[in-house]
Amino acid sequence: GLGDAGAKELAEVIKVNKTLKRIDLTYNQIGNAGAQALAEAIKGNKTLKRIDLTYNKISDAGALALAEAIQVNNTVTEMIVDRNSIGDDGARSLAQAIQTNHVMSALHLDRNNIGDAGAQALAEAVRVNQTFTALFLSRNNIGDAGAQALAEAVRVSQTLTMLRLDNNNIADAGAQALAEALRANKTATVVTLAANNIGDTGAQAFAETVKVNKTLTGINMGNNLISATGAEALAEAIRVNETVVVINLKGNSIGDAGAQALAEAVRASQTLIALHLGSNSIGNAGVQALAEALKVNNTVIE
Repeated sequence: GLGDAGAKELAEVIKVNKTLKRIDLTYNQIGNAGAQALAEAIKGNKTLKRIDLTYNKISDAGALALAEAIQVNNTVTEMIVDRNSIGDDGARSLAQAIQTNHVMSALHLDRNNIGDAGAQALAEAVRVNQTFTALFLSRNNIGDAGAQALAEAVRVSQTLTMLRLDNNNIADAGAQALAEALRANKTATVVTLAANNIGDTGAQAFAETVKVNKTLTGINMGNNLISATGAEALAEAIRVNETVVVINLKGNSIGDAGAQALAEAVRASQTLIALHLGSNSIGNAGVQALAEALKVNNTVIE
């Protein structure tokens, strides 16, 4: 794969190129030196819209250089640096850049080493920026404090449509904060929280949100700690909600009682198209209830 030397050569080409709109440098060996060279090239480029540096070896120093580049570049709308080694300092640098950037709409930071401090900085950037629509932070080390900060950003943002927080360390307190924020938010369509530490209290908070929210299209709380109690609350919410089309609760512990409650919701729903309930200790009674509900539901296809 391409390393720092190759990235430096490519950077020289980017400096003079007048037509390039996208750079895809995924799955390479680019480290901080390569990222710094590319960042210098991005500063003066007038055509680039999308930069993808997924799965490289970029850490905080490289993130700082990229952040400095997007502070002066006014064409890049999407930056993807998933699967690198960016920590809180790198997240802070990028957050600071986003605060003053008026074209960037999406930042992908899945699978890095970002904790609560980085999430708090990014949350502040989302609060201030009026063009930002999507933030991807799955598979990091974000806990309740980070989630609560992001919730405040969600509450006031008038542009954010997507927030991905799967595979972090978020528990009920973080989920509750996000749920409450989504009652005030009028733009978010997707907020994902799979594979965290969310129990029934968090699920119940989301259920209350689903009852009144008019924009969310999906509930992704798979692989958490939700039992029948949480499933029953969500089921009650789905009965009255008219926008949610996908529910993922696989890998929880909802059992027959939870499945039966969801079956009743499926029976009544006019919008749901997908319900994922694998690995939930559902027995014959739950399966039978779901099967009966699907006979009368005309929208669920998977």
